Amino acid sequence: MDEDLIYQILAIVSEIPKGRVASYKQIAELSGHEKNARLVGRILSHASFYGNYPCHRVVSQSGRLVPHWDEQKERLMEEGVGFKSNGHVDMKNYQWKI
Repeated sequence: MDEDLIYQILAIVSEIPKGRVASYKQIAELSGHEKNARLVGRILSHASFYGNYPCHRVVSQSGRLVPHWDEQKERLMEEGVGFKSNGHVDMKNYQWKI
C-alpha cells in the first residue's frame, strides 16, 4: 500500500474528536477516495504499525462495530458515545460532523 495514503487516512482518523465516530465511507470521502471504504478498513487494521490512532472511533455507515473487538464498544462508551438497542452506534447523534 502507498504510505502517503496510509498516513493521509490515519491523519483524518486522528482528527475525530472524543465522543464522536466516523464511518469508513466518511473517511474514504474525506481522503478523496470515495469508493474505497474497504481500503480504509484494511489500513486501520494495521494502524498499530504506524503509531497510536483512535481507530475505535471508526465504524460502519450503519454504526456497526468491528466484529470480535469487544474493547471498541467499551472505549466508545467511556467517551460517552451512545448506542441503539441493536448494539450499533447511534449515528444520528454521534457521527462526526465536519
